[in-house]
Amino acid sequence: MKVDILAIGAHPDDVELSCAGTLAKEISGGKKVAIVDLTQGELGTRGSAQLRAEEAAKAASILGVSHRFNLGFADGFFQNDEEHQRKLIEYIRLLQPDVVLCNAVSDRHPDHGRAAKLVVESCFLSGLAKVVSTHYDRVQQAWRPKQLYHYLQWNSTQPDFVVDISEYMETKMEAVQAYGSQFYKPNATEAETPISSQNFLNSIQYRAADLGRIIGVDYAEGFTSHRLLAVQTISHLI
Repeated sequence: MKVDILAIGAHPDDVELSCAGTLAKEISGGKKVAIVDLTQGELGTRGSAQLRAEEAAKAASILGVSHRFNLGFADGFFQNDEEHQRKLIEYIRLLQPDVVLCNAVSDRHPDHGRAAKLVVESCFLSGLAKVVSTHYDRVQQAWRPKQLYHYLQWNSTQPDFVVDISEYMETKMEAVQAYGSQFYKPNATEAETPISSQNFLNSIQYRAADLGRIIGVDYAEGFTSHRLLAVQTISHLI
């Protein structure tokens, strides 16, 4: 089940909102991508765990990801502890990604920063041979991703690098809008939330447009890195 890239989100829709354009671009270039949602988003004001699971499957189909899993952690209450680390390690070793994309280090929703720390520590521990894990009773081999980056979320964080997604912005928005229970719908009867307004839906596009403006393209997504970034030659920088 090895994939090239594993995108991890605290909630269904975190990945779509933050790095769907990057994933769509990589998939179009032949890379295998998987998504792991840590929770079902069951504390969300709108929708339900079942509905969000259906929406997540639809979004995964739009993006063309190879696998999508939900670990069923408690929305709002999961912890960065041994129990949760071991469960996440199981899926890191199952999927053996070279690159992991995960939640912002600090953000409005406390689950996002906590998920970021959980992923960072789990990726490190996954590379230790003496940390034993099994999947369907099969002992797994140690695996540590080569790269780990955090996507941008609610906060206006300065990215360490950006990815041109100009050709994939339409796919990103289609994947986001697969979550009909969460985002703006005219004549909706559910309670308003910070992400259900037309302004928030618009902000996904104008944020990507602003990042694109800075690098001279139409749209871009930004990421931060824990470690110093390197390139083979200076000509690889655009």
